[in-house]
Amino acid sequence: MESIDHIILIGAVVMSLGIVLGAFSARLGVPFLLVFLAVGMLAGVDGPGGIRFSDTWLSFLVGNLALAVILLDGGLRTRFATFRVALKPSLSLATVGVLVTAALVGVFAAWLLGIDWRLGLLLGAIVGSTDAAAVFSMLNSSGIRLKERVASVLEIESGINDPMAIFLTLTLIEWLTAPDGLTPLGLVTRLLVQFGVGGVLGLALGYCLARVLERIRVAEGLQAILLCSGGAMVFALVQSAGGSGFLAVYLTGMLIGNRERAVTPDTMRAMDGMAWLAQSAMFLLLGLLVSPHRIWEVAGPAVAVAAFLMLVARPVAVWLALLPFRFNARETGFIAWMGLRGAVPIVLALFPLLREVPQSGLLFRIAFAVVLASLLFQGTTVSVAARLARVRRPGYPEPLARSRLRGTRAPILEVMQFEVGPNAPVENVRADQLELPPRCRLLTVARDDALAALDQTVLRAGDSVSVLAPVTTLPMLSALFQAPGRAPTWEQASHDFLLSGDALLRDVAALYGTRALTPEEEPLTLESAMQRAFTSPPVEGDSVAIAGLPLTVTRMEGAQILQVGLLLPRLDGDSGGRLWPRRRKEGAERGGEGAEAE
Repeated sequence: MESIDHIILIGAVVMSLGIVLGAFSARLGVPFLLVFLAVGMLAGVDGPGGIRFSDTWLSFLVGNLALAVILLDGGLRTRFATFRVALKPSLSLATVGVLVTAALVGVFAAWLLGIDWRLGLLLGAIVGSTDAAAVFSMLNSSGIRLKERVASVLEIESGINDPMAIFLTLTLIEWLTAPDGLTPLGLVTRLLVQFGVGGVLGLALGYCLARVLERIRVAEGLQAILLCSGGAMVFALVQSAGGSGFLAVYLTGMLIGNRERAVTPDTMRAMDGMAWLAQSAMFLLLGLLVSPHRIWEVAGPAVAVAAFLMLVARPVAVWLALLPFRFNARETGFIAWMGLRGAVPIVLALFPLLREVPQSGLLFRIAFAVVLASLLFQGTTVSVAARLARVRRPGYPEPLARSRLRGTRAPILEVMQFEVGPNAPVENVRADQLELPPRCRLLTVARDDALAALDQTVLRAGDSVSVLAPVTTLPMLSALFQAPGRAPTWEQASHDFLLSGDALLRDVAALYGTRALTPEEEPLTLESAMQRAFTSPPVEGDSVAIAGLPLTVTRMEGAQILQVGLLLPRLDGDSGGRLWPRRRKEGAERGGEGAEAE
């Protein structure tokens, strides 16, 4: 009995220490997951904790279960709309990108470590895929908003690239242990089964689980537990059928998260806690499993492999995989740098240990060191990399509270509560005279713990305002109720003033264009002209030049461009740096007659 009490105490202390240290380290940009991994190592055999733990099978079990919960939570938060701009490039990264990364790392590792080239390829396959836990965690905790195309690609890639890594890992293990059983037809069949069975069963079982969740009304905590157990069941069934349980559980979460009545906001918050519990427990256990002094023995080669992966293999693979999709160099570079490695490579490195592959211990230690290096160098520089690559979107303060209005589909309506900030645009404006975005309605104004009359109250700093509004208007509402802040670099340089997407291109070109419009362009609006000009679905922040007009997408609703930024053309001789409107310039050339009229 005493030993059980000690185990519970040690587990609670280790978990609490990881959370507390993680909260402090987050201020320095150190990823939470790296802290949990470090705490696990300190509690292990080489650290002050001195805990001896070497149960590979238990670590493998916990790792798979935790990854299933993490991928389920990631799928729940993936909107179908993200597939509009990210499905094809994400599929390319999840297949071609993983294959190229594994091949390049494998060749380099075999040469560097002096091992059999098949073992080198096995190491490449183990570290070849990005980790959903690391990517989802970093995107959620970094506090930055990325351009939709970039964020969507990173999320979907990390959620669906595991089948290729698992296929490569298992195939190479079989090649090393039983090469006679491999045939080209068998390899193709195995790959198709991994993706096909995982995809089909994931969607089918996800639909069934969603229907159950829509019909059963229980407390939010119980609904989250039901969701996790259902996701684990999907994972186990698909794995037993030979498919990819990781892909299936991600698709299951995505299908459930996009159904209106399947989950509530409270359930999503409970699932967030479940995902963090899974991540922390998994990283603590994996930290306990490793012996730091054994990692130190291979530190030199491991650092070289990690550097090659981050600086050569991943960038080359991303460039090749995204080549058909016309991503610009900055976006490609950021996606390459965000190839975070986490628990997946460590869990995959347990496969050779369980199958007793020769030199599997070396592969595990190298993979573990690569994960440490990725979290330390890539995970701590997300914000800096996003700023340098100019892939950040304008930030805005979150509401004090928000709740989705049940029964709404498109657009999704929410009740949002804001606090009026000092010097906000709405300060000193009467409540019933507020000019809110379309389809928004002011509900209440609270002051001094009491509701104020809307037709008599002049808003002032500190008032609490509730608004019923489409979720897409959140950035505009935040800008109204908070003092304006400094815009990000790309926004400052992208336009001089804003235009409606419904504005006619010919009217704008008549004033500011530098070439005549073609007959096909004459009847177009700014939105339709920009949609035609972009080679891939546009996102906020994308720019294009039409008739000499530098135009930038500044606000979208779904696939529709609502607001366009116009950057006035520059001339070296103009003291203001801007080109005059055409009619004004022509008037000036005629001696000033038209200039005065304008």
